[in-house]
Amino acid sequence: MIKGYAGRVLEVDLSRQEFAFADLDEETARLYIGGKGYGTRLLYDRTAAGIDPLGPENLLIFATGPLNGSVAPQSNRFAVVCKSPLTGGIGNATCGGSFALGMKKAGIDVLVVSGAAPQPVRLEIQGDRDEVRFLDARELWGRGTYDTQKELGKKLYHAVIGPAGENRVLYAGIVSNERIAGRTGVGAVMGSKQLKAVSVGGSRKLDMEDPEKFKAYTKEVRKLFADHPVLGESMKRFGTGAIVNTTNGRNILPTRNFQRGHFDEAVKISGEWVEDHELKGVKTSCIHCPVTCGRDVEVEGKGRVKGPEYETLALLGSNLEIGDIKRVAEWNYHADDLGMDTISLGATLGFAMELHERGMLDVPLSFGSAAGVTEMILDIGHRRGLGDDLADGTMRMSEKYGGKEFAMHVKGLELSAYDPRGSFAQGVEYATTNRGGCHVQGASMYMESTGPLTINPQNLKLKADIPIVQQNLACAINSMVLCIFTTYGMIPKAVHEMRPDSFAHRALVKIFENSGPIFRTVMGLKGNPMMWFEKWLTYITGTKFSAGHLQEIGARIFNLERMYNLREGVTGASDTLPPRILNEPTFDHMDSGHPLPELLPSYYAKRGWDARGVPAPRTLEKLQVRL
Repeated sequence: MIKGYAGRVLEVDLSRQEFAFADLDEETARLYIGGKGYGTRLLYDRTAAGIDPLGPENLLIFATGPLNGSVAPQSNRFAVVCKSPLTGGIGNATCGGSFALGMKKAGIDVLVVSGAAPQPVRLEIQGDRDEVRFLDARELWGRGTYDTQKELGKKLYHAVIGPAGENRVLYAGIVSNERIAGRTGVGAVMGSKQLKAVSVGGSRKLDMEDPEKFKAYTKEVRKLFADHPVLGESMKRFGTGAIVNTTNGRNILPTRNFQRGHFDEAVKISGEWVEDHELKGVKTSCIHCPVTCGRDVEVEGKGRVKGPEYETLALLGSNLEIGDIKRVAEWNYHADDLGMDTISLGATLGFAMELHERGMLDVPLSFGSAAGVTEMILDIGHRRGLGDDLADGTMRMSEKYGGKEFAMHVKGLELSAYDPRGSFAQGVEYATTNRGGCHVQGASMYMESTGPLTINPQNLKLKADIPIVQQNLACAINSMVLCIFTTYGMIPKAVHEMRPDSFAHRALVKIFENSGPIFRTVMGLKGNPMMWFEKWLTYITGTKFSAGHLQEIGARIFNLERMYNLREGVTGASDTLPPRILNEPTFDHMDSGHPLPELLPSYYAKRGWDARGVPAPRTLEKLQVRL
C-alpha cells in the first residue's frame, strides 16, 4: 500500500446492520489521491443515475487523504461525498474538527455508508479491534450538535447531525467539534439514513516514506506560516472576519440580498470589531493548525461559544442589513447547534425578506430588523410552519413563490459572500463549479480582488484562466485533505509588503494580468515540488508531486464531477449566474452586471469541453477519466 494511507475502506449497510472491511484501491488512490476525489469516484461507480438523494440508494461517503493523521498544519480535515438533495448533482463538503484524525487512528481511509436504518442509530467504530457497533440513538434524536457530542464523550472522535439533518433540511451539515461540513445538504443525507452520529477511535499511526524530511520541513512551514501576513498576522489576530472590511471596501460584500456590495455598518460585524469588543480571550484552531482562525464569543444564555466566520458575518449580517455582531453570533450558534449551513441559511432568509418586501410572501422578516429571525431559524431547523419552505432553499422557494430573478443561487446552491460583479473570475467560478455557487472550490477572488496582487477584477484578462487553475488546485487540496486556507500562503510575504502604489507592485500586477496562457502553462509544469502541500505529499507517499501533477489530478476530479452532473441532468444550461448578478450593476461605471456570456465560451474551450459544456472524449481520455 502507498505510504500515507491506512489501506482500508469500511463498508457499512445500515439497512442490514452489516459491515465489512475492504482494501483501498491503490490505482484509484494514485489517480484521485483520496478525500473528495476518491469519494467522487466511488459515488459515480456505485450509484445509478436518477436515484433519490434522500433515499437508501444514495451513498454517504466519509473520506480522508494521505496528509490526514500527520502533524502538517491545516491537515486535519475530512471530506463527505454524496448526491446532493439541494442541487440534485454532485454533493460534497469538507470539515475540520477531529474526525479525520479519528478515522486514521482507526485505520480507515474511507467510510461508505449505504441503506437506511429502521430507527435512529449511531455507529461506534473501534479500529484496533475492527469492531463496528450499531447502537440505538433514539435518546439522542432531537438533540443539538453540542449536546450530542457532549453526551458521546471525549474517548472517541465524532461526526454528528442536529435537528436540521434529522428533519432533512436541504442545507443541513455534519458537525465535528465546532466545525461543520456545511454545504450541499450532506447532513440531510445522513438524517435520511437515520444515522445520528459516527464515532471512531484507535491507536494506529501514519506510515510515511520519509518521516525525517517531513518533520524537518513541517518545522519550516510552521515558521513560514507564523511570519506570513495573512496566516500568521491578520487571520491569527482577526480571524476570517478580517475579510469583511476588505470586501466592503471593494464593493463586493453581499448586502440586502445582493442588491448592493457595500454595507454602511460593516465595521460592526468585522473581525476587527470582534477583536476589540466581543472576543472572550480564546482563539481556537483545528488540531495541529497554528493559524487559530476561530475565536470565542459570548451568546446570552449560552455562555462562551464559537464566533461566526466571514461567510456567516456576511450572509447573516450585511446580507440581511444587520450590523449587530451579538445577533449574528446568536444566529450562528443556533445554526451550528441545529447543524446547518449558514451560507444557504443567510441567503434563504435574505430571499424571504425580499419576497416580503415585494408583497410576494407573508413572512415576519424585514431587512435591517432582527425581529423574528431567531424564531425563523429554529423553525427552519425543525421544519415548522413557513420554516418548512425555507428549509428547501432559495431555488425551490423561487419556484413556489416567484422571484427567480433575485434568487441568489447557482445550480440550487446559494452564493457565498463575494459579489461577482466586482470579481469577474469569481463569477465564472460560481457559474461553472460542479457543486454550485461556492467559493472554496477555487477561491478565484483571492487572485483578483481580495488578495495582495489585486489585478483589475473587472476586465476580461485571466478571468477564464484563473478559475480553471484554482478549481483544479482546490480539487487536489480537498482530496489530500487540506484546508483551503493553506493556499493563502502561496503569495509570499514580500508581495504583501509592497506598497500598492509602488512601481514594483504595479509592474508585478501588470505582468500577471497580461500573462494569458503562460499562467496556466506555468502552473501545469511537472517539475520538482515547490509548495508545502506538494512536498508533504512527496515525503509522505514517496511519489513526487509538483504543481503540474496537482493540476492534472484536480482536472481529473473536476471532469469526473462534471460527468456525474451531466448523468444526473445538471447540464451546461446550469452554468449561469442569478439574473440579478447578470443584469443589475452595483458600480456606477457598469451598464449591466457580470459579463459571463463573454467569458464562458473561453472557459469551456480551455477546459477541453464543447460549446454545451460537455467534456470532449479526448479530454477525458487524456485525464484518464473512466466512465
